Amino acid sequence: MKKEASKKPLKKALKIIGIILLALILLLVGYVAYVLISFHRIGDQPIPVEGTTSGTLETGTEYKVVSYNIGFGAYEPDFGFFMDGGDRAWAWSKERLVKNLRNIADFLKNQDADLLLIQEIDIDSTRSYHVDERPYLTEAIGWMTYTFAQNYDSPFLFYPITQPSGVARAGLMTFSEAPIVSAERVELPIESGLTKLLDLDRCYSRNRIALQNGAELVLYNLHLSAYTSDGTIATEQLTLLIADMQSEYEKGNYCIAGGDFNKDVLEDSSVYFGKPDVEYTWAQSIPEEMFRGTNVTLIRPVDESNPVASWRNADGTPLEGRYRLTLDGFMVTDNIEVLDANVIDTDFAYSDHNPVEMHFILK
Repeated sequence: MKKEASKKPLKKALKIIGIILLALILLLVGYVAYVLISFHRIGDQPIPVEGTTSGTLETGTEYKVVSYNIGFGAYEPDFGFFMDGGDRAWAWSKERLVKNLRNIADFLKNQDADLLLIQEIDIDSTRSYHVDERPYLTEAIGWMTYTFAQNYDSPFLFYPITQPSGVARAGLMTFSEAPIVSAERVELPIESGLTKLLDLDRCYSRNRIALQNGAELVLYNLHLSAYTSDGTIATEQLTLLIADMQSEYEKGNYCIAGGDFNKDVLEDSSVYFGKPDVEYTWAQSIPEEMFRGTNVTLIRPVDESNPVASWRNADGTPLEGRYRLTLDGFMVTDNIEVLDANVIDTDFAYSDHNPVEMHFILK
């Protein structure tokens, strides 16, 4: 009798443990099902044009375009992102985030640019405390027309465990001194495995601006894939974009694409910024053969006498000596004369990217 009595507490404990394990397994299975079911592609779709302007663009005149990946306003010099070797998924605080957004907006306002291409603008993300970041930009740059294309819309991700990245909803904003007459979101291919959950969705926006000569300036805003297995998917994305630009060129239109290529735009950035201890497999150079047989040219922003990188790794270590590349740049068709293209040195004050600029003339 005593032996049977002593076994009862043990059986009860094992039963409780079994119930807890079963509950955890069901919870895990339910969460995995939720993530897989919730994952979706946004697809091709027209996007609205907002704002008003009386500006015009014409041939034979010099213009300026600036592209800036603002890193959702979180990447201060001491910010270490978990995908880059740091330990954070969220901005330090809502207050610091908002301060960074205001500084970014003031910087862009003071650039006196005719065209602005801005990437990684959050609209309702866990990492940015669900702040809609668009009004900070539109209020500062209120004299331009603009569009917003949502790049991705992810389900809630419980990684990293200590600070889950949660939901991520972000996109691309394009501003123009001359009226944008129409715009579209164009879906890009992404990896098919589970890495698609980290890469989220990808697109570029195609914005049409009527010119005085009857043609159009087709302005593309892009933020290609990162953190992929080997970088080949970004090459596929770039191939699609180049074909789109070539098609528009053959219709008699002018094309400019700018943004974050997530590839080494300088072919070998280590020539300028030194060889890193650890390299990312996705940050490959852009193959020259991609442009052969086309009227599209890659524009590499660099001042040979004073080279500045457009991106630095965000691993949270001291800023000096971090892995640096130029991932941002432009592509143009042959009917556009490029006068110069450079990286604007902000010392990575508000983002892991520096902005890039290009002066050009429509031939």
